[in-house]
Amino acid sequence: MTTIKTMKLSALAVLAATGTAQAHATFTSATVTAEGYALMQLQVPHGCEGKATNEVRIELPEGFVFAKPQPKPGWELEIIQGEYQKTYDNHGTKVSAGPAEIRWKGGELPDEYYDTFVIRGKISGVAAGTELAFPATQLCGSDASVAWTEVAAPGQDAHDLKNPAPVVKVVEKQGQEHMSAPAPTMVGQISVEGAFTRAMLPNQPVGGGFVTIRNAGGADRLISATSPASEIVELHEMAMEGDVMKMRKLENGIEVPAGETVELKPGGLHLMFMQVKTPFKEGDSVPVTLTFEKAGSIDVIFPVRDAAPKGHQHN
Repeated sequence: MTTIKTMKLSALAVLAATGTAQAHATFTSATVTAEGYALMQLQVPHGCEGKATNEVRIELPEGFVFAKPQPKPGWELEIIQGEYQKTYDNHGTKVSAGPAEIRWKGGELPDEYYDTFVIRGKISGVAAGTELAFPATQLCGSDASVAWTEVAAPGQDAHDLKNPAPVVKVVEKQGQEHMSAPAPTMVGQISVEGAFTRAMLPNQPVGGGFVTIRNAGGADRLISATSPASEIVELHEMAMEGDVMKMRKLENGIEVPAGETVELKPGGLHLMFMQVKTPFKEGDSVPVTLTFEKAGSIDVIFPVRDAAPKGHQHN
């Protein structure tokens, strides 16, 4: 991968003094799943020798592709593009270049506070057992920085490094019965959890998406959904009319009342994936962006479970 390197600072010598910091920059999860989507949440536990962090940079390794950073209020996002060493399949489209480094700039994270910086992407073409390093750098004004950029050589213990790069280990896919539910994802006072979709038959034209939405704030409304895996994503409801189960598109979205929980589930409210580019396969993940009228947009990963029980079909 071709990465545009960061500029050398005039005070780069301060990096030699950063070993006195107690806590390293690490990810909230130590593992990622091969050929699956992952939310990389970098933990920044302190500043530079007492100074506030104003910029965070993360270099993306080969095999972490289609990266999409999460914006942070008060910070400017910069995405550095680069060439991949290989060509990757993105739902039927061949991709040979993409984000190689992400930078959050112009913010203010005081030394006494902690925060996370999040990137969503796919682990592709990386064998289980491989460790992926994401070199990261904190910049604190014009005269201080902390570089978490040392990568362990084969056979070397990363604990022996003074400033180790944040690392995750790639693990094999597991059966759905062994998979833990994705952690809740939040935007404003809205949190979503338990997202999933189901594997599709080769000629199945549509698929359903299900998720639980919790609202800890004022009344809001889910107004739209999009996904790179599907040309169209609609908000639908299935309900009994007499003895007939009927489905209708919700043109005005789905209401999420203040302080309440709304469940999108089979046989009720749900997302409808239409004109799917490649049928969903068990063990894969489908990225979806949900947009709320007041809270804004949130990126959610929908794991693909086994096929829907016989008789549960969208018509």
